[in-house]
Amino acid sequence: MKIVIVGTGYVGLVTGTCLSEVGIDVTCVDVDVKKIENLKQGILPIYEPGLDKLVHRNYEKNRLQFSTNLGEAIKGADAAFIAVGTPPGEDGSADLKYVLTVAREIGENMNDYGVIITKSTVPVGTAAKVKKEIKDALDRRGVSIDFDVASNPEFLKEGAAVNDFMKPDRIVVGVESERARKVLEKLYHPFTLNGHPVIFMDIPSAEMTKYAANAMLATKISFMNDVANLCEIMGADVNLVRRGIGSDPRIGNKFIYPGIGYGGSCFPKDVKALVRTARENGYEMRILQSVEEVNEDQKSVLFQKVLKRFNGDLKGKHFAVWGLSFKPNTDDMREAPSVVIIEKLLAEGATVSAYDPVAMEEAKHDLGDRITYAENEYEAIKGADALLVVTEWSEFRVPDFEEIKDSLNSPLIFDGRNIFEISRMAELGFEYHCIGVKS
Repeated sequence: MKIVIVGTGYVGLVTGTCLSEVGIDVTCVDVDVKKIENLKQGILPIYEPGLDKLVHRNYEKNRLQFSTNLGEAIKGADAAFIAVGTPPGEDGSADLKYVLTVAREIGENMNDYGVIITKSTVPVGTAAKVKKEIKDALDRRGVSIDFDVASNPEFLKEGAAVNDFMKPDRIVVGVESERARKVLEKLYHPFTLNGHPVIFMDIPSAEMTKYAANAMLATKISFMNDVANLCEIMGADVNLVRRGIGSDPRIGNKFIYPGIGYGGSCFPKDVKALVRTARENGYEMRILQSVEEVNEDQKSVLFQKVLKRFNGDLKGKHFAVWGLSFKPNTDDMREAPSVVIIEKLLAEGATVSAYDPVAMEEAKHDLGDRITYAENEYEAIKGADALLVVTEWSEFRVPDFEEIKDSLNSPLIFDGRNIFEISRMAELGFEYHCIGVKS
């Protein structure tokens, strides 16, 4: 099969690379000339564990190509994935201008039947708009070429995307013809050999499935953070509550860890977009509006703990921050709670030194040179008045506590991810503040 992937961001690059890994001929297309030239040299635009090796291997084997010429790449392709950005507008709606531009260009250049698949996260009804753009472009050319549109939303976790694609929980595909279904069945056949299911449905349902999935996960996170805040007030321990409710198979133990809010490119954007889509259709998603409000407030919880502990005066204080990315195993800083926390510390007159294993270069786009970037986690804490744990990178889980005590001005830790045991911290002589447990 010959496949075109338009967009070499997170979704497009992972999709194209993993499809080439099973022997499919893939061309990834992007308008960013520098990005394409870098990819040809093995320089990836994102950090994702294991992805660089797959890119190198498949590029060397000529199964994976990179190009800026969509017109040339689309000719003779069995299918084309649209995997460009859908940034949120000021009103929270998904901006489809890049998606529709790609659809129009495909219509201007395709020369045979193909399936055009939206891989980007797009609102219900987008496939119909894509279909119209392609049809209009074909009409302007005065040609009649059969084509189908389909929806194939991605369910990739940043930090585990390669494994998620190669061993998916499920593959959701929305189609409107048997011909398109057969193309997608052939495309995903290598991934179904081990029993991974392909769930076919109509296109609007597939588009909604992506939003509903992310909205549900975001809801679990905000619910647990709401419970954590109440636990602190009532004197309960949210860590024990989490274990108690997580043992119920109807609830499960995933996405019920308390913390300082979700971030990233998906949950914040998708929740807003679904709320906006509902409103445009005369319906209010009341639960999701609350989910969003709770999450925004939760990003300030750790800062409020710091402010309270220092009696409202942070001027001249120096804080160490461990972790900048919105979650471990990624350099993604979009909607990261760390930015909110650090901005508030700086606004109060404090200084900050931070360390993150991979995200410091990305963090500079948001924070610039207003903070100090340390070479490692222990350099970050030297002379700090307190340590703030913001991202739960595995290398932070079992640190040298004696070195931490020796480096800090006082043994004071604010843990936004509850990665340390309260009793253990007390034994070691730390003043320890976490989420969902009364200090």
